[in-house]
Amino acid sequence: MPHLELSPKTHVSSFRKLAIGSWETAYDPTVYGTLTVRMDLALAYMEAFQARTGVRLTVTHLVLKALAEALRRCPDANAVLRFSRIYLRQRITVSALVARPEGGGTRLVPVRVEDADRKGLRELAAELEAAVRVEPEARRGWRLVERVPSPLLHLFTRVVSFLAVTLNLDLGRFGLPRDAFGAAVVTDVGTLGLDIAYLPLVPFTRVPVFLAPGAVRETAVVEGERVVVGKVMSVNASIDHRFIDGYHAGVLAGTIREMLEDPFTAFGEPEAVRVG
Repeated sequence: MPHLELSPKTHVSSFRKLAIGSWETAYDPTVYGTLTVRMDLALAYMEAFQARTGVRLTVTHLVLKALAEALRRCPDANAVLRFSRIYLRQRITVSALVARPEGGGTRLVPVRVEDADRKGLRELAAELEAAVRVEPEARRGWRLVERVPSPLLHLFTRVVSFLAVTLNLDLGRFGLPRDAFGAAVVTDVGTLGLDIAYLPLVPFTRVPVFLAPGAVRETAVVEGERVVVGKVMSVNASIDHRFIDGYHAGVLAGTIREMLEDPFTAFGEPEAVRVG
């Protein structure tokens, strides 16, 4: 059984081939960018959603869902590199790094959402909430990583990446999570009090898009001919330029802006709480 459901991209431009050939790994081709979005309606939407459904939404939920829709609109960005060739993912899987209480403290763990483009916010929020309470047995793959001796970590991550992505093998039998990070990762650095932070592309994950939404802050904005106080947020991106360029970034950014700035249209009216 293959690790991922993939199909090779048939038409690759000369520029894209040169980009792939220019960088052997994801250490070099990182492009950074920041998108500033109005969050007034998004904050109102999250409040209304909780009031009507009892489900507490966060910025992470909204950004994850918007990112999944962006990848649906731009399938060329929903891809992975294998043997210096672009393969398009057949499903949209995104993940978030979430804090989980453990041992008197907290730890960040990746939580993947498969087929995120087909799921509503309620289902997406439930998956992330369930992952926070996951049983230790379900985390045995990450426990395996913790037991790898430090001098062997670099070799271990390269071997796992080669087997799971390059050879597309399912390593579930060894307790390692299947497609642990998906096509994109979201980490809410705003919870740390940061407005802007850029995440590194982690080579062994083979993830080409890392998004870090910052803290929501008040600032002066222009509305028509007036200057008013508005709530804004920076969405900070690190992308792999080997197969994601300005066009793809533009589609992703435009979709995220559209959905966060007009959530009642993008996500639909929150459902009423069902009784009984």
